[in-house]
Amino acid sequence: MSSLIVEEEIAHEIDIVWLEDIAPLDYVRQSLDRLPTRRGKPAYHRDGRMVGYALLGTDARPSRSSGTFRRRVFWLLPHDRDTEPTGLYAKGAPAEAVDPRTIAARTKGYKTERSEGGPPSSAMQELGITLPL
Repeated sequence: MSSLIVEEEIAHEIDIVWLEDIAPLDYVRQSLDRLPTRRGKPAYHRDGRMVGYALLGTDARPSRSSGTFRRRVFWLLPHDRDTEPTGLYAKGAPAEAVDPRTIAARTKGYKTERSEGGPPSSAMQELGITLPL
């Protein structure tokens, strides 16, 4: 879950690769997956689709026990808001969801009014202010 990701776990990220345009996405789910490599597109074994993933620098060390690297993967499930706008997440978002516009290498991202399904107030829109949740 994104709330369980701490900055030191993603300290070796050097870039985020998006596999599709994130502009229309209110949120993406993020997780730390154990992967065999620092770079490259990882295999995807969940329902739904992978939207992006992190690349690690050469200073990232594999786990001593498994030889794998912990990398962030960004994904969506078939019942998420992008495909079912009036469905389960019409308002609110899954625990591991964050606004993709708040994600960068070494930055875990956070929920926003947009990712939670509610537009900002008209006063905030006029001032161009957005608040993290």
